[in-house]
Amino acid sequence: MNPNIEAIVMPKWGLSMSEGKLTGWLKQVGAKVAMGDEILEVETDKIVNVLEASATGTLRRVVGEIGVIYPVKTLLGVVANDDVPDAEIDAFVANYATPVSDEGEGAVEAAPRYEFIETPYGRLRYAKRGEGDNAIILIHGFGGDLDNWLFNIETLAGAGTVYALDLPGHGQSDKRIAEPSIDWLASSVVAFMDAIGVKSAHLIGHSMGGAIAMRAALDQPSRVKSLTLIASAGLGQEINIDYLQGFAAAGSRKELKPLLEQLFNDPSLVNRQLLDDVLKYKRIDGVETALRGLADGLFHGGWQSAVFAEEVKASKIPALVIWGEADRIIPSAHAASLGPNAKSEVLADAGHMVQMEKANRVNELLLGQVKS
Repeated sequence: MNPNIEAIVMPKWGLSMSEGKLTGWLKQVGAKVAMGDEILEVETDKIVNVLEASATGTLRRVVGEIGVIYPVKTLLGVVANDDVPDAEIDAFVANYATPVSDEGEGAVEAAPRYEFIETPYGRLRYAKRGEGDNAIILIHGFGGDLDNWLFNIETLAGAGTVYALDLPGHGQSDKRIAEPSIDWLASSVVAFMDAIGVKSAHLIGHSMGGAIAMRAALDQPSRVKSLTLIASAGLGQEINIDYLQGFAAAGSRKELKPLLEQLFNDPSLVNRQLLDDVLKYKRIDGVETALRGLADGLFHGGWQSAVFAEEVKASKIPALVIWGEADRIIPSAHAASLGPNAKSEVLADAGHMVQMEKANRVNELLLGQVKS
């Protein structure tokens, strides 16, 4: 296969994705493409998102048709240098065979996508991908779940064993939160590590999950290899309390939609399926109590009550901070809170869910952190 020809394929985003609908080409045939350029738009059963180019060159062929649903890894287009003959491009397209999963045909469907484990903090759901001693734990934020990492978990699995959990009160984990505090939630993550037999790990936390990761690292420094904080709570006092209180109280699509749109730089990424999934979670017994308790306990008076920037700066824990410049939940200015003690990067055209909107760049940064 010609190494100067790069296939654009239907991506696999998340544990359960088997297909996606091509909803739009953002580049036309003949357009120059740089690494990281947004090249097409895909709608999954979770969210609408853009696929970024993984190569530099020219978009030489468009194979995928708008409005058609394709299995993951199906060829959608071709990027190549201008000096590659048309005949070679044609031959590449004609001979392209959709790769079979590394796990073997049918393995993804046969294997459980999620697992559950009993801990002193309740029964927790988690997903596990990859293998090896380099453990990576993904910690979502307020009102989220492990699917917040659907654009990241498969990529990170190439660097070790990745665990993404539903925190107590969230997702499909037990809904009881005995103490609505960062300390209690951090202890639940350490208990999860004990239950799955992980002695130490890289902790990657988003939003409230970042504050949880910091507290766990400060309490148990020998168990944390590094910290990555994505649009993290716990680095400053300011926070959009109207969003938090509104999310906790919302009970309909009409109420939820404008709230969820605040999470993204591009509000069109909030599709009906995402709204339905969040609404379904919000209607589970115990969820509203858990969320209201956390909003009151962690952000009383409209401010973050737990700020760990100075403690983390004083520690020697390797830290990386990532933010979306257009974050409307926690100010992107907080990215500088750790000063020269941490690497930090603020990404343009991204909001609070920067790990979704700028998945390629975020994954590059995450891999650099956990491999170093």
